[in-house]
Amino acid sequence: MSTVRVTKIFRFEMAHALWGYDGLCKNIHGHSYVLNVTVSGKPIEDQEDKKLGMVIDFGDLKRVVNKHIVDVFDHSLILNEKAPVEKFADLPDMFDRKTWFDFQPTAENLVIYFAGILQAQLPLKIHLHSIRLYETVNSYAEWFSEDQ
Repeated sequence: MSTVRVTKIFRFEMAHALWGYDGLCKNIHGHSYVLNVTVSGKPIEDQEDKKLGMVIDFGDLKRVVNKHIVDVFDHSLILNEKAPVEKFADLPDMFDRKTWFDFQPTAENLVIYFAGILQAQLPLKIHLHSIRLYETVNSYAEWFSEDQ
């Protein structure tokens, strides 16, 4: 049977700033992110399997991505830990959803980070093919497994 790629699209809101950057993105600002997750595999051929004909149930893929990415990062603030992040600890009513990274939270670095999360969480027979993260309507970063 042929290998097939399937994609599910997710949307979430997230704020970030780029520490040490020389442009406007050094300021805290938000994006309406769109995350395309593409996996590949062979459709199930077992006639007795409830998932007959599927590579992965879209609902199963949705649960994994929501649990490990969307539910964690939606309406959160992400910053490079080199920034004075301790100042936000005094404002828990505004910053209870926050993550400090040991990398600059660019779209490029986020797709690499998200790929690592998803590769560890997907079923064994499902291969993470690619991730596309739109930071704006016309700007995105992509990660492809074949490039690794």
